[in-house]
Amino acid sequence: MRALTKKLVGVTAAVGIATGGLATAGPAMADPAPAPGSAVAASPAAVAAYNNLGLTKTQAYGVQCFLNTSVYVDIDVDGYLGPESWKAMQGFLNRSWDQNLATDGVVGPATIKGLQYFLKHGGWKYTGKIDGIAGEGTRAAFARFGQTTLEQFCE
Repeated sequence: MRALTKKLVGVTAAVGIATGGLATAGPAMADPAPAPGSAVAASPAAVAAYNNLGLTKTQAYGVQCFLNTSVYVDIDVDGYLGPESWKAMQGFLNRSWDQNLATDGVVGPATIKGLQYFLKHGGWKYTGKIDGIAGEGTRAAFARFGQTTLEQFCE
């Protein structure tokens, strides 16, 4: 039964990805069914397709315009910071701000720390801790960056 469940989940994920319905599929989607009588914790079936960290679509568009100024980057500018945009941001932080981030497009604590370092030392008025938590201060500084880059790099 578990093999059939895994196979069906894999096929469903493949169809969802092919039709653009899922952002990612991975091992979490193929977990075996819980034992009878055990508590079932809710878990997302797929990672969110994008993470703007509180930016408006317009501010995220500005971030993407900025990232596209690099010869290393060619991303779609659509106002949604998806995995490709975050890979570009991670690459920018590695190249320009001496970070050592995986360029995997995942917005985890390490990426947030790299972004906070940039926002603090790059003149974006971030005064909080470099703690990997995208709180109010991080989001506000990132929004300032997005708005400014929109005005400077998107024409």
